[in-house]
Amino acid sequence: MSILAWLIVGLIAGFLAKYVVPGEGPGGILGDIIIGIIGAFIGGWVFNAFGHTGATGLNIWSILVAFVGAVILLFIIRAVTGRRATH
Repeated sequence: MSILAWLIVGLIAGFLAKYVVPGEGPGGILGDIIIGIIGAFIGGWVFNAFGHTGATGLNIWSILVAFVGAVILLFIIRAVTGRRATH
C-alpha cells in the first residue's frame, strides 16, 4: 500500500474506533491517524492468524481490518493508562 493509502485508511479507522471505544481519543486527528495505522498492523496480524488477508489497499476490507485493530489498540491503551470513560 502507498503512504497516502495508509494515511487515509488510518484516519478513517482511527476516527471510527475513537467513537466505538468509550473515553477521550489520544491526540486529535494526528492521534487518529497513528492509532489507525498501528491498528492496521494489529488487525492484519489478527486477521492473518485466523486465515484471512490483512490490509491490502484503499478499500472497505482494509478499513475494516484497520478498524478492528484500532479498537483493540485503544482498549489496550485504556487498560495500560487507566483512562476510563467520561460518559
